[in-house]
Amino acid sequence: MSIRANIAHIEEGLGGRARLVAVTKTKPVEVLMEAYEAGFKRYGENKVQEMAAKYEALPKDIEWHMIGHLQSNKIKYIVPFVSLIHSVDSFKLLKEINKQAAKAGRVIDCLLQMYIAEEETKFGLSEEEAVEILGSPELEQLTHIRIVGLMGMATNTDDDTQIRKEFRRLKSLFEQFRTYQSERVTMRELSMGMSSDYHIAVEEGSTLVRVGSAIFGARNYAI
Repeated sequence: MSIRANIAHIEEGLGGRARLVAVTKTKPVEVLMEAYEAGFKRYGENKVQEMAAKYEALPKDIEWHMIGHLQSNKIKYIVPFVSLIHSVDSFKLLKEINKQAAKAGRVIDCLLQMYIAEEETKFGLSEEEAVEILGSPELEQLTHIRIVGLMGMATNTDDDTQIRKEFRRLKSLFEQFRTYQSERVTMRELSMGMSSDYHIAVEEGSTLVRVGSAIFGARNYAI
C-alpha cells in the first residue's frame, strides 16, 4: 500500500481515540513530502540534527515531535519550532528546555518519559523521580515549559500480556499524576504505542501513538 493508504488505514483503526505521530527517522525529505501531500503533518524524530535539517527543508505548518533521547546541549536547535518533547527524563533537562525556550520566547509542551519496561533501557524516570519533579516548588518557576503528560515504551517482546500490563502501569501513573494540576502541569497526553503494539496502547488509553514502519515500511534510507 502507499503511504497515503497506510496513514488512512491506521487512522481509521484509531477511530479518533488517539492521534498518530508518524515516526520519520532515517526517512528522506521526499518521503515526508509524500505524507505531507496526503494531508499528514505530525512527524516524530529521534535526533535533533535530523529534525532541524528536515524543518528547514519542509513546509512550516508541520507539527514536530521530539521522541528520542535529548541531550541538553542540543535543545537550542529545536526550541524555535518543536511542538512537543516526549522524552524528558530528568529535572536537569526540563530546566535546560525552560532556559532555551525563554531565549526563544516560547513555552514548550513536554512529556515526562517513564521507565516501564522489564528490560535494560538507558532512559526514563522512576515513579519516585517523577513525583519529585511534579512536587518541586522549583517547577512553578519554569515559566517556559508545560508538563502535559507522560511517555513510555513497553518491553520489546511478543508477549501481548506483558505489553498490556506495562501500558496499564503507565496509564495508572498518568491518572495518579493528574492530582498535580497547576500552571506548569496539565496531564492530558499519554504517548505510548509504536508500530508493533499501538493497538494495545490505544485500548489502554494512549492519546498519541508513534508509528513508523507501519506507514513507511521497514526500509532505512541513507541520509
